[in-house]
Amino acid sequence: MGDLLIPLPDGRMMPAYFASAGDGPAPGVVVVHEIFGLNDDIRDIADEFARRGFHAVAPDLMGLGNRLSCLVSITRSLSAGRGPAIDAVDAARRWLAERDDGTGQVGIAGFCLGGGFAIVMANRGFGASAVQYGRLPKNLDAALAGSCAMVASYGALDGSLKGTADTLRDALERAGVEHDVKEYADAGHSFLNHSAET
Repeated sequence: MGDLLIPLPDGRMMPAYFASAGDGPAPGVVVVHEIFGLNDDIRDIADEFARRGFHAVAPDLMGLGNRLSCLVSITRSLSAGRGPAIDAVDAARRWLAERDDGTGQVGIAGFCLGGGFAIVMANRGFGASAVQYGRLPKNLDAALAGSCAMVASYGALDGSLKGTADTLRDALERAGVEHDVKEYADAGHSFLNHSAET
């Protein structure tokens, strides 16, 4: 387990954290961080996936340059459904899928900002998607066309995402996507993070 670099299509190297499930073969999961970037919470979550039998890689989307310019680029990519950040998440998926100690099956789990990526990327080669308090893309129905199965978790006390769980559930039903969307009555935003403040 530790830090590494993943090659990107444009020739750059993206910093990432990898947590191994041990001797393979094991399925993989790409863990996409929140707006704060790759931090100890996300590393701990990747480690937990590894303890549960998954090779987990957490790409550092904020590690590709100046934090402010990275954040602008990331949010633009997420909004457009294409661009450098989308390519970076896909590079992490391919890196896991091609590992000799993997099964080739890769899921995605995203938190806050990363939850948005878990929605937008769910129809791009992933086997399952886990969305934690992620914002919905503008064209939700298009984003969910051909989506893999999705589980999503939201907090009812999260005022910034009020009604999001219901909207996502309705869109998944329209798309015919297998899903499990829950809104937890006593939870706010970032409730799965150790440093969460609701």
